[in-house]
Amino acid sequence: MARAAGPPADGAHGVTSSKDLLKTAANAFTFSSPADRSVQQNLPAAGKKAATAPQASGAAADADLKVGLSGTATSARVIDLKSEITSSLGTPLTLVIDWGDGTSSAEHASGTETKTSQHAYSEVGSYTVKVTVYGPDGANGPSATNEMPFITPGSEFTPHSPTRLLDSRDGTGAAQAAQVPAWGEARVKVAGNSGIPADVAAVVLNVTVTNTKAAGHVRAYADGTERPTTSNVNYSAGDSVPNLVIVPVGKNGYVNLYNSGEQGVDLIADVTGYFTRTSANGYTPTDPTRFVDTREGLGTSRGMVPGRTQFDVQITGTRGVPADAKAVALNVTVTNPRSSGHLTVFPSGQAAPNTSNVNFTGGQTIANSVIVPVGADGKIIVRNGGWDPADVIVDVVGYYSPDSVSAYIPVRPVRDLDTRDSSQWPSGPLKPYRYIYSTFGEENTTATAMVLNTTVTNTGGAGHLTVSPDPNALWQYENKTHTPPVPPNSSTLNWTAGKTVPNLVQASLGVNGIVDFFNRSGNNIDLVIDIFGVYDRH
Repeated sequence: MARAAGPPADGAHGVTSSKDLLKTAANAFTFSSPADRSVQQNLPAAGKKAATAPQASGAAADADLKVGLSGTATSARVIDLKSEITSSLGTPLTLVIDWGDGTSSAEHASGTETKTSQHAYSEVGSYTVKVTVYGPDGANGPSATNEMPFITPGSEFTPHSPTRLLDSRDGTGAAQAAQVPAWGEARVKVAGNSGIPADVAAVVLNVTVTNTKAAGHVRAYADGTERPTTSNVNYSAGDSVPNLVIVPVGKNGYVNLYNSGEQGVDLIADVTGYFTRTSANGYTPTDPTRFVDTREGLGTSRGMVPGRTQFDVQITGTRGVPADAKAVALNVTVTNPRSSGHLTVFPSGQAAPNTSNVNFTGGQTIANSVIVPVGADGKIIVRNGGWDPADVIVDVVGYYSPDSVSAYIPVRPVRDLDTRDSSQWPSGPLKPYRYIYSTFGEENTTATAMVLNTTVTNTGGAGHLTVSPDPNALWQYENKTHTPPVPPNSSTLNWTAGKTVPNLVQASLGVNGIVDFFNRSGNNIDLVIDIFGVYDRH
């Protein structure tokens, strides 16, 4: 779906195709109640002046008054309601809508017609919409009432202590200990597992692939739905690669992890939170902000983190993260490790769990997205699970809190950009120190952040990718009056020559709805961007 815009003076290219994903995903939430479900009150019956008891709509009557309902979601918490009125009474009619959240509205009708109304709920959730049509005599005369359920597409986040749901190496969450075969999949029980509620809409998992014998990739998707063509974790022979995924949960409570590779692999899945359509914690994206860099003593003591040790990081009440934040979205990078190991990120006030967030080998620089609960004191803990020292970098990209307004809507995974595909992207690889901008907010005007999977491949040397909101508006690019953006001091993913590296990105749309992807290396790279969800404030 990508289409390259012509490069301006600074060599940037833009993905300017229409991506009205928010509306498409929300419109899948439709509800209705036909007119024959109307309950009629006080309608004149044959041979009588008025009925004193409720009369079913199918009863014989001199007069007719019904209302059929249909509702379609248009964003995270907004419903478009159609009330189809059938009336043989006189005019005027009055339409009273009880939205199910303690609010109501009224409209006038002139007989048989369809009235369209819109309502924005202050919280995500399940509601009963009740519509009553009153005849010319108002509340004392004939009326018809119908009601319909409505569930918001938007969902909010509840943090979960890092917990292992699947480990094919020892049989955790599986029938037995066995590798996931080539072109096979593992089913992960989510709903009802480890305290996760039955009505879970989506889950945050850190998925790690290990003991690999050939190249391939892993796809995560809701059980009972069509398998997507996009990828979540890419791996090569001998790799142990983690990546964060936010994936919808199937109606039966399961998530599938598909091994698209020619050899079996071991898969590990650790949960750190989940989304439900009940009021919990909304999301607030931030510009990427560096909280920790052990190389220079930022946020902790200067110097490499010794093996089998940990340090705490103050998150809430500092650098724009409020005191009531319940979880934080991070990008965690390990660099200069002396040997293989892993990092575990967890809330303060508890023992280190048996989970991992970043796996690394000696000398490797690698990053991974992390969503982690914040301890009661507003801190998180970063533990070096390896035996030897390593440097650690922590960048904050957003937080979840009760006062945050953005709700999450998963979308059917779609490929936004693949620079290898010349039919859609004739501009070729992303050149050294250049950037690509994508206009996600052009159609999704109430969106605040995108959930993306970025993958870098065909790398000629070491480097890193930085993702951040663009300060320019689209019209400035179109008339070439934009100011070349400066990448922040943060990294989204890191690579070495010849490696294919993925990472989840919760990309803030900033004020203009445009996101930049910077190649911070001296070599060409190919960039793949897949869209998995959107945060919406409306």
